Amino acid sequence: MNVFESSKYYFNRELSWLKFNQRVVQEAIDTSNPLLEKLKFLAIASSNLDEFFMIRVAGLKHQAANGIVRYDAAHMDAPAQLKAIDESAKRLVRVQYAYMKKVLAALEKENIFFVRPDDLSGEEKDWLKEHFEREIYPVVTPLAVDSGHPFPFLANKTINTVIRIEKREALDEEDAQPKTVILPIPSVLSRMIEIPCHSKKIHKFVYLEDVINFYSQAFFNGYRVLSSLTFRVTRDADLEIDEEESQNLLREMERSLKQRRHGDVVRLEVVESKERDLLAFLLKSLQLSKKDVYMIPGALDTTMYFPLCGIAGYDHLRYKPFTSCIPAELVHEDRAHLFTAIRKHDIFVHHPFETFKAVENFVAQAAEDEQVLAIKQTLYRVSGDSPIIAALVKAADRGKQVTVLMEVKARFDEENNIIMARRLEKAGCHVIYGLKGLKTHSKITMVVRREPDAIRRYVHLATGNYNGKTAKMYTDCGIFTCNDEYGEDASAFFNLISGYSDPPLWNKLIVAPLNLREKIIEHIDNEIACAEAGQEAYIIAKMNSLLDKGVIAKLYEASSKGVKIDLIVRGICTLRPGMEGVSENIQVRSIVGRFLEHHRLFYFRNAGRHDVFISSADWMPRNLNERVELMIPIEDARHKARIRHILDLYLRDNQKAHVMRADGSYRKLVAKEDKVNVQEILMKEAQEAQEIPKETVIERMQPMYNTSMKDEQIHK
Repeated sequence: MNVFESSKYYFNRELSWLKFNQRVVQEAIDTSNPLLEKLKFLAIASSNLDEFFMIRVAGLKHQAANGIVRYDAAHMDAPAQLKAIDESAKRLVRVQYAYMKKVLAALEKENIFFVRPDDLSGEEKDWLKEHFEREIYPVVTPLAVDSGHPFPFLANKTINTVIRIEKREALDEEDAQPKTVILPIPSVLSRMIEIPCHSKKIHKFVYLEDVINFYSQAFFNGYRVLSSLTFRVTRDADLEIDEEESQNLLREMERSLKQRRHGDVVRLEVVESKERDLLAFLLKSLQLSKKDVYMIPGALDTTMYFPLCGIAGYDHLRYKPFTSCIPAELVHEDRAHLFTAIRKHDIFVHHPFETFKAVENFVAQAAEDEQVLAIKQTLYRVSGDSPIIAALVKAADRGKQVTVLMEVKARFDEENNIIMARRLEKAGCHVIYGLKGLKTHSKITMVVRREPDAIRRYVHLATGNYNGKTAKMYTDCGIFTCNDEYGEDASAFFNLISGYSDPPLWNKLIVAPLNLREKIIEHIDNEIACAEAGQEAYIIAKMNSLLDKGVIAKLYEASSKGVKIDLIVRGICTLRPGMEGVSENIQVRSIVGRFLEHHRLFYFRNAGRHDVFISSADWMPRNLNERVELMIPIEDARHKARIRHILDLYLRDNQKAHVMRADGSYRKLVAKEDKVNVQEILMKEAQEAQEIPKETVIERMQPMYNTSMKDEQIHK
């Protein structure tokens, strides 16, 4: 075994992910964040945790229940991981709700209150009772639990109240026995009910479950309510897809989606209470143990606060509005004729600082252009009202050849993608529903256009999904090019995924699972060779997650040979930095800010040649082995310098950066002077680029980016 593959050099991926969610929670006490943005971070943390339990914890529980012995890179089996997760996740939830208490208290100073029905005035209670009888009572259906009524199925992520009642006038001993009922809290109703106030400056809310519990007696004529307990269930939501036996992937996905709703319960959240008998009843009915219970010192499911974050009249409690700018390289171009602009030179776009509309317009113009013969595109996650889908439909209606690989296995977007795929198919597009055994995660669009001198291929290659909504919140980038070598590769790529074709000898594109891993190792080896030759050797790698053991072992080897390595990893990182003789030359940082860090950017010094890449792939086994991914070399000198400038800003950030210690904990950098917030700087630079005169746009950009390429900037 390679010495660098020892388990002592690796962290567990699940615990690393929980540390990431802890960094998200920590934004709720960052004084630079406006109050409603703090609330949003707490809501995001709950959404993240739900998915973690539905997928990761569910998978580990399945391994443990079936006696499957499988060790991770840190040499932890499923039971060991579940025990560690239990301790870490419960500690995280306690911190989250402690911060939530502070945020809600601060909201009260802004005249936003959350109260219980008991706290309302007589007039307010009268209004609430009328609202309950008119809007809530007709929707709620009590579900008895007894010998004739088995414990009901409770849908994933739903909130319910279990209630113990007794007959007011029992006829016999059996009739006098307490009864148990489940009151489902309807998910079709808003969790927060605003109480009308005389002043428009005061907002007073009560929680839906509190209202139903307060008036629960209305559901049980002839009975009295003895006790109650409000709870929430989280179920296994991972899909089991048999691609080997399935003759139709789309039908298999639809079958699996129906099964997802009935997955085993993996977590029980309970509002803190002394009702031990009711808790014991739930555990027995749901076949859970005490370790599956999360006692919540507040309202369940903080994702309900997302709508409140947009409440009117409170702009001062949110980030200052930012509108994505025109891409710097298109400011002085005729944007109604993108193909003309792309023919002049490759164009780099950086979202959300620069608008995603440039990408949507690229497809829209292709749909309208009479000279366009074909459009080919991969789609992983798209919004329900996607302009790109509308453009592809229009292109097919106009007789163009439209081929779309719609990845129907994109987790939690399966249903939407199936709907979009059927819409495209109905319009006459050729739709591929994913590849057997692989997810297609690459981001590529090719437009084939007839021009006076030849048939020309225009290609867009990117790090992020073709989703206009997330493009406003995620950092991503891409390039437009009509370079023939990229065009040839794009044609070969689509032939590879749509039909029967052996992989070509690629001109530029690096493709997983064919050769991406090998190319990553090759570039790291190049830096090792440079270090051994006494040259400056340097790697910067920005990604969402790092946990591929083979790649990490190679990074350890590079560090031990003197290669300086800066890693910018938003989420999971199982690499352990700062170990003498192993990773002392590696620094890991994570940025958690206004926008979700999503792009994958890579820089290798390579003896001064400065190799730069963008990619759809993280350095994870699933990306390198089980997905169709792309890594794209950036060859335009301006773009190479610009990406290096962006990476340098991330390495200089001292407001939103968390630096990883050797023990796996993170230290947040908060400088009081010479503040650097990378996302704020990139917003400012995008806005300033709108004002640069055409004749100086390149001259002004080039020197700024070139400063990033100087040797003295390496590994500050």
